[in-house]
Amino acid sequence: MDAPLSIAYLGPLGTFSELAATVAGGPETSYLPLASMPAVVTAVETRAALAGVLPIENSLEGGVSNTLDVLIHETNLHICREIVIPIRHMLACRPGLTLGEIELLYSHQQPLAQSRRFVQRCLPNVPTVASLSTAAALQDALTNTRAAAALTTLHAAERAGATILARDVQDNSNNVTRFVVLGHEPAAATGDDKTSLMFTVHVNRVGALVEALNVFAQAGINLTKIESRPTKAELGEYVFLVDVEGHRSDANLATALQELRHIAAIVKVFGSYPRFRG
Repeated sequence: MDAPLSIAYLGPLGTFSELAATVAGGPETSYLPLASMPAVVTAVETRAALAGVLPIENSLEGGVSNTLDVLIHETNLHICREIVIPIRHMLACRPGLTLGEIELLYSHQQPLAQSRRFVQRCLPNVPTVASLSTAAALQDALTNTRAAAALTTLHAAERAGATILARDVQDNSNNVTRFVVLGHEPAAATGDDKTSLMFTVHVNRVGALVEALNVFAQAGINLTKIESRPTKAELGEYVFLVDVEGHRSDANLATALQELRHIAAIVKVFGSYPRFRG
């Protein structure tokens, strides 16, 4: 009998990564929360899990550096799917407390930064304590004997039986995070796909980046994202990461990638996958 589908993700339970993993899974799926992004990749590479879910981009804060570095330097797994999760922050505490009684706030640094307006207006004199994740923040608040609350996720609060004092306290209602699903097998073309890749250009060559990007323009391929990361080899050398419309098996994109390989120093395709339609 085949083993059930297992999906590894950046834990602990109650995080947005867990929510993304459940979207990627199905009724027969089991889930494996792990302590780091490299651990998620290793679990898939060794087939301790059949797929892995990692955050790759936030609409407010941009690319997730740890995930990008893993894709660039550490793995040849394929991106086979993308999932976009709305980021909603809840203020939760143990039952029986009210907003006016809160004297301590636990939060991971990102939810705190993304909910600054609410915290400044509704908890102006309440000290904050850093936690390792949104789920950990809630557990810290629930186990504290003081009147403590946490910025956490809806599913973490519901799972713990916590009282939700305020909902959707994030400053920006359009805050979303894009997650990618990593696996051993590439995704087939669907006709509505994206391709993620990286390339480096030859240093000290005038117009090298423009020449590389023109490969896509001349093939009529739209770039939906471009950013850079240090190569970690020498100061001033960069990896360029792009998302383009289309599947790597499409004739125009296949030709463009072949041309790019003649121009660029290094080209690595992370994967082609269906465009997320929520």
